[in-house]
Amino acid sequence: MEFPDLGKHCSEKTCKQLDFLPLKCDACKEVFCKDHITYDQHKCTSSYKKDVQVPVCPLCNTPIPVRRGEMPDIVVGAHMDRDCKYDPTQQKQRIFTNKCLKEGCKRKEMMKLVCNQCHGNFCIKHRHPLDHDCKGAGSSISKAG
Repeated sequence: MEFPDLGKHCSEKTCKQLDFLPLKCDACKEVFCKDHITYDQHKCTSSYKKDVQVPVCPLCNTPIPVRRGEMPDIVVGAHMDRDCKYDPTQQKQRIFTNKCLKEGCKRKEMMKLVCNQCHGNFCIKHRHPLDHDCKGAGSSISKAG
């Protein structure tokens, strides 16, 4: 017991370990040992002041700006009550909207595949002029022909 004032005890209620190199939490300003220094390990009530993650609205999927010191749950809740652009009546946006113009084909593609000659929109299977019986401006199908 030569150095009775050396070190500090961990502030975690279940630990109280005497640590000679104690660490101070930058959010709640309490002293912890190496095992309890993270916000989750000591259940820091002030961690929201230092945590800079941007919450996202679960309804409209837009990021919600949160100022330092504000509780993210309260800000997102306020956004949902006032500013949220979510419309439950709006249907899911369709992805495959580009229908193939080849007679008898019912395929739809995510992106347009336009023929250079007839300017029609076709699926991957019918995208080439030979595959959709092209009646476009150029009568020759290849440069050699």
